[in-house]
Amino acid sequence: MLTFVLSLPVAVQIGLLILSLAGALKIYLELTKGVCKSNVQLTGKTVIITGANTGIGKETAIDLAKRGARIILACRDTKKGAAAKDDIVRHSGNDNVIVRYLDLASLPSVRNFATLILKSEERLDILINNAGCIILEKRLTADGLESQMQANHFGHFLLTNLLLELMIKSAPSRIINVSSNIYRWVKTLDLKNLNSELSYNNNSLYHGVYYTSKLCQILCTRHLAPLVYSTGVTVNSVCPGVVHTEIYRTTSSWFQMLTSFLLPIFVKTPKEGAQTSIYVAVADEVSDVTGEFYRDCKIAKLTRLASDVGLAKKVWELSETFVSLKPEERHY
Repeated sequence: MLTFVLSLPVAVQIGLLILSLAGALKIYLELTKGVCKSNVQLTGKTVIITGANTGIGKETAIDLAKRGARIILACRDTKKGAAAKDDIVRHSGNDNVIVRYLDLASLPSVRNFATLILKSEERLDILINNAGCIILEKRLTADGLESQMQANHFGHFLLTNLLLELMIKSAPSRIINVSSNIYRWVKTLDLKNLNSELSYNNNSLYHGVYYTSKLCQILCTRHLAPLVYSTGVTVNSVCPGVVHTEIYRTTSSWFQMLTSFLLPIFVKTPKEGAQTSIYVAVADEVSDVTGEFYRDCKIAKLTRLASDVGLAKKVWELSETFVSLKPEERHY
C-alpha cells in the first residue's frame, strides 16, 4: 500500500495526506465532544436564557423546556423570538415559554428587562448569559461603551447584578456565563483600556475585543463565585466549543464563505454546542461547584491570567463603574 501511495504524483500524495489528517481530526472531535447525560427534571423552575432565539441558546431552551422548566427567552429581536418560541414549544411539548425584549447593547434596556422580571416572576433558578456577537469594526453604543464589550460582557454583567437578589431568594440557583476558550489569545489585559475604545486604529478591523470580552466574563465569574457561595447561588462559565451558528454573520464575506464549507464538517452543531451549558445548568454533580470554567462537560484549566484573583477584582470594579451600578443594586 505504501509503495502504491509513493508512486502517485506528489500533488495526489499531499491531497491524500490532507484528507487523512482531516479524517483523524474529525474522529478526534467526535470522540471528545461533551454530552449532558443528566436526566434531572426542572418542573417548577424558571430559566432565563439570553440570545435564545437561535443557535446554542435556542437548543439550550429546547432541552430545558423538555425538562419541564418555565423558559424566558430574552431576545433583542422579538419577532425571531416568537418564531423560536413556537419551535421550542413544538419540540418540547412545553408551552410555558415566554419572550421578553432585551437589548444587551443598551443599559436602559437591561434595567427595564430586569425590572419587569422582578415584578412578574416569583423565582429565578437558572440564568444563562448566552448571547454574544462578533463585530469587526469600531462601534460605540448610546451608552458610550464599545459594542462587543457591552453585548458580550457589560450587558450581562449588569443583568446578573440586577437579578441576583431574586436568584438568592430562589436558591439553590445557578448562573452560567457562556464564554469561549478563545480568551486564551489575550496575553495581557490593559485595565486603562477595558472598554477597548483605544484598540482600534482608524476604524480598522479588530478581533481582540471579542477575546477580551470573553476573558472578562471568566474573570467576573471567578470574582462573583465566592461572594455569593454562602447564599446558595453558584456561578460558572462555559466554553461551547466552535459551533456553526449565526454569530459569524457579521464577519467578512470571505470568512463566511470559508466557514460555510468548513464549519459543518469540523465543528459542532448548535445542539452539540449547547451540551456544556445544559450540563452545568442541571447536573447534580455540579450543584455545589462554583467559579469554574467548563468545556465539553468537564472542568478545564484556566490560564494564569484568567486565574488572577487580583485582576478579577479590578475588572469587576471597573465593570461596576462602566454600567453605573448603584449601591442598592449590589447584592453580595
